[in-house]
Amino acid sequence: MWRARERGKGVLVLTGHLGAWELSSFYHSLMGMPMGMVIRRLDNPLVDEFVNRIRCLHGNRVIHKDDFARGLIASMRAGETVGILMDTNMTPPQGVFVPFFGVPACTASGMARIAGKTGAAVVPGFLLWEESDQKYVLRFGRELEVRHTGDSETDAVTNTAAFTAAIEATIRQYPDQWLWMHRRWKTRPPGEEGIY
Repeated sequence: MWRARERGKGVLVLTGHLGAWELSSFYHSLMGMPMGMVIRRLDNPLVDEFVNRIRCLHGNRVIHKDDFARGLIASMRAGETVGILMDTNMTPPQGVFVPFFGVPACTASGMARIAGKTGAAVVPGFLLWEESDQKYVLRFGRELEVRHTGDSETDAVTNTAAFTAAIEATIRQYPDQWLWMHRRWKTRPPGEEGIY
């Protein structure tokens, strides 16, 4: 993670609703490396303001999904670190269908597109409860390769699939820590019946 940051092109931390994801950003900021995080505005504006104030207590900042592309490109050009939860249902054209636990899942392709455009590093990162240590441990995986073939649409799908596979692999290691109860496979490929 730190080596990727030293390259100066920004770091996209690939994560999901696994372990103590909300607390992981606090570790960064408390260690003197505040980060951005892409979030969806909560339906209740008072709760949204309260939660975001807590998220930003130690220098972190939020990037709202409605300003996703511009905010991320600016952050990567400034060499910053931004965390993105990528295990949510999307709809085309922002989402592309990639395998997730063997079922096509419409998945946000923005991280892949931004990484391809800016040269930012993509590093999986999860704050997971380790029973042997009796504490949460922040773990970063190896930087993921971002493929560049010259075909931006194919690259977006290929890279999104690789990023999704990294999340799936971590969920398979820690299935009891994946807290995600929304309809992940709600959006179906054209012509396919809904599964909910």
